[in-house]
Amino acid sequence: MAKKVVKKAVAKPAAVKSDASEGIGCAILAYLLMGIIWYFVDEKMKKNNFAKFHVKQALVLLAVSIIVSIALSIIGFILFWIPVLGWTLMVILGWIFRIVIFVLWLLGIINSATGKTKPLPIIGMWAEKLTF
Repeated sequence: MAKKVVKKAVAKPAAVKSDASEGIGCAILAYLLMGIIWYFVDEKMKKNNFAKFHVKQALVLLAVSIIVSIALSIIGFILFWIPVLGWTLMVILGWIFRIVIFVLWLLGIINSATGKTKPLPIIGMWAEKLTF
């Protein structure tokens, strides 16, 4: 009887680790905006899936931050006319928003620095839908 030779495929995690090690700088800097620019300028980074993942996450975080800031400004203008209660509510909403954005930003940097492609809570699902 002939012996079957089974060839082992190249392990996928090695490719992911290679992607992560090459794109880690761009991924970390994406959360500081410089990496987003770097990604779109450098052809090598456009081919790096790790950098692409974190650029998407950072872009959605930036967009959500801008949209919610504008919404809070509009709400703040309305609440400004309600003495004490409106001002207090606006301060509380502003701080909650800042803390949530800061925590998401910090999680993104930690995930990119440790080589993980874990989506950010709350907004990660939107980043996965981006295509470029």
